[in-house]
Amino acid sequence: MALTATIYKASLTLSDMDRGYYASHQLTLAQHPSETLERMMLRVAAFALNASETLSFTRGLSADDEPELWQKNYSDEIELWLELGEPDEKRLKKACSRSDKVILYSYGGRASEVWWSQIENKLSRLDKLEVFRIDSEALQQLTGLAQRSMQLNITIQDGQMWLADEQHTVLLEPQRLK
Repeated sequence: MALTATIYKASLTLSDMDRGYYASHQLTLAQHPSETLERMMLRVAAFALNASETLSFTRGLSADDEPELWQKNYSDEIELWLELGEPDEKRLKKACSRSDKVILYSYGGRASEVWWSQIENKLSRLDKLEVFRIDSEALQQLTGLAQRSMQLNITIQDGQMWLADEQHTVLLEPQRLK
């Protein structure tokens, strides 16, 4: 019997002082059976860091030709492509050719560092690409906020992101690599 996705609901109250964006978002997340809790919570964080009224989740791990999140305009053109992990150069080139802007959030500690050292020069010519690394310890702390029904208050200021529920607060500081 095939495993099914686990559904999470997240209510975000977002104050992004860096972009002047203040809004509430109701998210429904399907955690793929092969997806870790860290990765799913990183999707929530990536949404918050780039939130807009048109940013949406895609089929994610279930689709090879789609990012984790994207923002499309009314002509169905991709304005923003959000990727997670350590994809290969070919996937990132394809993303840059299909979108106005591509943002990658790499995570995983030492594996992320090794990946970046091997691919950094190859990605330097992709002008539409921005790459950030998320600290694995902070990402682990973020999983402490995961509940099937979450209410998170998120504040972003000076490149720092504070996520809080009623009991815990977690600081994420995405490190810009490119």
